[in-house]
Amino acid sequence: MKPPANRTTRRGFLGAAVAAGSLASSGQSHQQGNTVPWYRRTYRWGQTNITEKDPVRYDIAWWREYWKRTQTQGVIINAGGIVAYYPSKFPLHYRAQFLGGRDLFGELTKAAHEDGLVVMARMDSNRAAENFFQAHPDWFARDLEGKPYRAADKYIACVHSPYYDEYLPAVLREIVERSHPEGITDNSWAGMGRDSICYCANCQSKFRAKTGNQLPRRADWDDPAYRQWILWSYDRRIGIWELNNRATQAAGGPECIWSGMNSGSVSGQARSFRDLREICKRAHIIMLDHQRRDDETGFQQNGDTGKRIHALLGWDKLAPESMAMYQSGPGYYRVSSKTAPEARMWMIAGIAGGIQPWWHHVAAYHEDRRMYRTAEPVMRWHKANEAYLVNRRPVATVGVLWSQRNTDFYGRQESAERVDAPYTGFMQALVRARIPYLPIHADDIDRDGSDLALLILPNVGALSDQQCAAIRRFVQRGGSLLATGATSLYNEWGDPRSDFALADLFGAHTTVPTPGLAETGQAFPRRGGGDRLSPASHTYLRLSPELRAQVWGPKAGDEPPATGERHSVLRGFEETDILPYGGSLSPLRTDAGTVVPLTFVPPFPTYPPETAWMREPKTSIPALVLSERGNARVACMPADIDRRYAREHLPDHANLLANIVRWAAHDNLPLSVEGPGLIDCHLYQQPGRLILHLVNLTSAATWRAPVEELIPVGPLKVKVKLPQAVSGRSARLLVSGASKPLAVSQGTGAFEVSSVLDHEVAVIG
Repeated sequence: MKPPANRTTRRGFLGAAVAAGSLASSGQSHQQGNTVPWYRRTYRWGQTNITEKDPVRYDIAWWREYWKRTQTQGVIINAGGIVAYYPSKFPLHYRAQFLGGRDLFGELTKAAHEDGLVVMARMDSNRAAENFFQAHPDWFARDLEGKPYRAADKYIACVHSPYYDEYLPAVLREIVERSHPEGITDNSWAGMGRDSICYCANCQSKFRAKTGNQLPRRADWDDPAYRQWILWSYDRRIGIWELNNRATQAAGGPECIWSGMNSGSVSGQARSFRDLREICKRAHIIMLDHQRRDDETGFQQNGDTGKRIHALLGWDKLAPESMAMYQSGPGYYRVSSKTAPEARMWMIAGIAGGIQPWWHHVAAYHEDRRMYRTAEPVMRWHKANEAYLVNRRPVATVGVLWSQRNTDFYGRQESAERVDAPYTGFMQALVRARIPYLPIHADDIDRDGSDLALLILPNVGALSDQQCAAIRRFVQRGGSLLATGATSLYNEWGDPRSDFALADLFGAHTTVPTPGLAETGQAFPRRGGGDRLSPASHTYLRLSPELRAQVWGPKAGDEPPATGERHSVLRGFEETDILPYGGSLSPLRTDAGTVVPLTFVPPFPTYPPETAWMREPKTSIPALVLSERGNARVACMPADIDRRYAREHLPDHANLLANIVRWAAHDNLPLSVEGPGLIDCHLYQQPGRLILHLVNLTSAATWRAPVEELIPVGPLKVKVKLPQAVSGRSARLLVSGASKPLAVSQGTGAFEVSSVLDHEVAVIG
């Protein structure tokens, strides 16, 4: 493989930001920026996803006006793959049913270029019609019995066949040479996912040549052949990425790049063998096919996606995201308008995380014309303020660890519970507490962790020895640690260890054998509970020391005396001695000098109510173990409160997590926002100024789409730590247009935001 393209790290950001930031602030358009490649200066995108009916009803003049109204700089136009929208020279390249002799792709590309827009040709290329299959049956994926894999009436091509090695690169060259788009993208480029093993002759021979083994007969994460198949499948997708770039650049020059679409979901990337970190190393631009929120993660997940992508890609590169104007959830009503507040908030949340907006319509003609009004105000605001929305670096002292390898080999078939939910729980708790954070890849701790006060490991069960060594170096440098669940109990393959690999840091050790993941099939084989509605999940955590003897309420006479003071992580719980939990815990042995402020209360009946009393009100099983190692603070939390919060949204869980974060970080946080509402805060720095996004997530539909009404909140009192390079005595608000005085004291600037409807962006300095 050729070496990956260079990327700009967070630490190397400022020099690039000065040059590129001045370019953006000067109002220089993408047509004039000849020295800056198109993929670094195209900030606003649009896509009309063409249907086969559209060649006879595409009103190009109207859409050109729409491009102008929405300040669009780049468009994604359907070219070929499953359906061709131009007269391809390849007889098996299926043409749209109503295309006739028209070159719709060429016409649209010409119109876009006349209007000064960048064009990315869209491919959708992983399957073909029956006549193609009959002509090249050896190019298509087969199951164990030799039957072809199909999707509806199409046949799925094998990624190891000449279909990908020869045919598709030839189609790419044809598209580039005919119509000269700036680049090509594809949202089905990775072929079949992890749930299907291909046994075609190509796969059998190539896998045997690479590994010396036969293809695995089934999904078995403990089978060495299956593990090799997983890694082999990942390698092939990187090979396809590089092959397609060689094809487009050979046809159109070094800036004619291919960039297949990627998901904002790590589990989604894992299921389709798209290694986000390796792709970002090679990508000039990341095109995100990530169109909507779900009820568990909310709008804030889009801000998280932007930070995750840029941490890998570099903050000087761009990551546009397809943002559906149609109803994409709940339900996929392709030609019906999404509610404007729902679509708008998804766009705003992504922009706050560093994503570039990209409106997306399915079909070129709609009877529901409400959708045409949604994108324009957001896109126009983005154009007016683009200087503050690109070429910036995030400011945060808290990092949340993740890795795709952990999703694969620890998450396995249950990544939603084992991996996604713990991460989501911490994301939600940090957003609720208004604590800025950054996603940190487990292989990038040494590079990206130097500015962090705290690294959070949300049930990162599978860690390699090398990754554990990087975590130790982080702590040795004075960084604090907060680890939950089964973190480090498994190696990078998901094989159980006899103890936490990081037990020396945790001050806690297992006392029972660690079960193999495949043996149990449970989401949390030792530490997380089962069904939250079952009596087995009716568990609690006991706070120490117990205080109810001195708290107003009835007395039974057997209350323990209230002695000593509680640890600061229990702040706010002075009137309770228990917290709801819902999970399970096993005994641990703790080291001398550790503090255990929370212990486990085992399950007891929930029904009938007459039986709901604690049979074993107190145990010595730790739920939280705290220790200090020089300047570093370490919190080991075997209780999976992060996962429970993602599932149940109990305020007690969120408050506890936020308390532990503040303690572990020594309260070294760059931002404080006081006031009502659920506010997602993103803080950035550019030369001489800070930029703060306040995204208002307060709504009756905060946890369930769609939002139909926005609820204003305020006033908000903001305090932000000012770097030495940031001076000035005002905060300019880019949404309301107001200017607020900045009161500066001991390196902290304070100002007030009167009201926030959907979002506000403050420029400080």
